[in-house]
Amino acid sequence: MSNQPITIGMMSFAHGHAYSYANCLQTIAGVTLAGIYDDNAERGRQAADRYGVPFFAGADELLTEHLDGVIICSENAKHRSMVEAAAGKVAHILCEKPIASTAEDGQAIIDVCAATNTKLQIAFPVRFAPTVQWLKEQVNSGDLGKIYAVQTTNHGSMPGGWFVDKELSGGGAVIDHTVHVIDLLRWFWSTEVTEVYAEVGQELLHPGLGIDDVGMLSFTLANGIYGTLDTSWSRSPSYPTWGDVKIEVTAEKGVIFVDAFRQHLAVSSNKTGKTQWMGWGSNMDLGLVRDFVEMMRNGSEPSISGRDGLAALEVALAAYRSAELGEAVALA
Repeated sequence: MSNQPITIGMMSFAHGHAYSYANCLQTIAGVTLAGIYDDNAERGRQAADRYGVPFFAGADELLTEHLDGVIICSENAKHRSMVEAAAGKVAHILCEKPIASTAEDGQAIIDVCAATNTKLQIAFPVRFAPTVQWLKEQVNSGDLGKIYAVQTTNHGSMPGGWFVDKELSGGGAVIDHTVHVIDLLRWFWSTEVTEVYAEVGQELLHPGLGIDDVGMLSFTLANGIYGTLDTSWSRSPSYPTWGDVKIEVTAEKGVIFVDAFRQHLAVSSNKTGKTQWMGWGSNMDLGLVRDFVEMMRNGSEPSISGRDGLAALEVALAAYRSAELGEAVALA
């Protein structure tokens, strides 16, 4: 990667990934975090103080700072308005997943970026986990023969806050955790999900939550592979880490299993009162942010497009429809 100077602003720290992305920006040579805008002024000022950068009370004030790009980490339902504010004023946008809370907003995000010649990348950092990249190589090598099925999970802890406010999030565990794994499978095989059947439960693990906290998807890919995905918020506060991304591939000549986050030490501490898994290995968020920066430096197209983001969202939305109808839902 060259060291061509790049200046990036951040719009909203509503999503916890914002802190990781900001940390990553400040480790990449030649990259300047120019400032932070947040519609929650207290949250934004705290983040700006933490990273030693200016806080901007209005989006337009940040967007006049001659930025090369912005990273948007707002609540899901606010992605559209923030993209619309930034498109055309900056040339590059990295938008947190899911692309939006509705398919209409997702398409509007894609359209406004196309109309303003703004390059849009969606934040799917799990693509940059070395084990996942290795798995992609294996399943495309042909060494496994015909691939029959994938069994996957994206478990998590219940995040609370705006994630359990449907107006801001668009849904609970299913929309929060479906999109990562579906994006990986589409990326592995350059294929689409054609049919989804889902069982979705509300308040089964967290009484009084008011939103779905468990979900099990069964789906078929256009290439004939069958899959399942457990999206539940099933990790309690006492669990050693927030969650997982696991993929098991069943094929003609064998089975491969990958745990994307199994790069950790188990640390038991009286200070925290529990055993925690402390990561020692690769940083997939850094891989994502470096990829975004390199796109700006070399003029390439986004490696994870708006269409990728919308396609993953559409599967999550189809899962909700399936659960409501009690039957499989076909995707166009």
